[in-house]
Amino acid sequence: MIAYCGLRCDTCPIYLVTLEEDESRKQAMKESIAEECSDLYGMNIKPGDITDCDGCRAGNERIFPGCLKCEIRKCAGQKRIDSCAYCDDYPCEILSNNFSLDQDAKKRLEQIRNHS
Repeated sequence: MIAYCGLRCDTCPIYLVTLEEDESRKQAMKESIAEECSDLYGMNIKPGDITDCDGCRAGNERIFPGCLKCEIRKCAGQKRIDSCAYCDDYPCEILSNNFSLDQDAKKRLEQIRNHS
């Protein structure tokens, strides 16, 4: 479950809360996620805004609204590529800015590029 940008959806807190079955734990996780989104990304969201998400490449049925607005996801969809690693414009400015938040994402995409 590697996102277009190289993030691991299967370790994303929003994906993990989707899998959580205990409602009290789920609510606590949503509160933590909302706070983290505010602190790290400047997003103004509440715990109730955290929706179920199956990963950014899963489609639009169960996807976090923040991922629906993602410029990287939109671009990859328009170019019909499975990963930014396959893009002729790699790494673009938007993707490079994203790497400042997660260097591991860059490493993952580099591995994909080197093995294709």
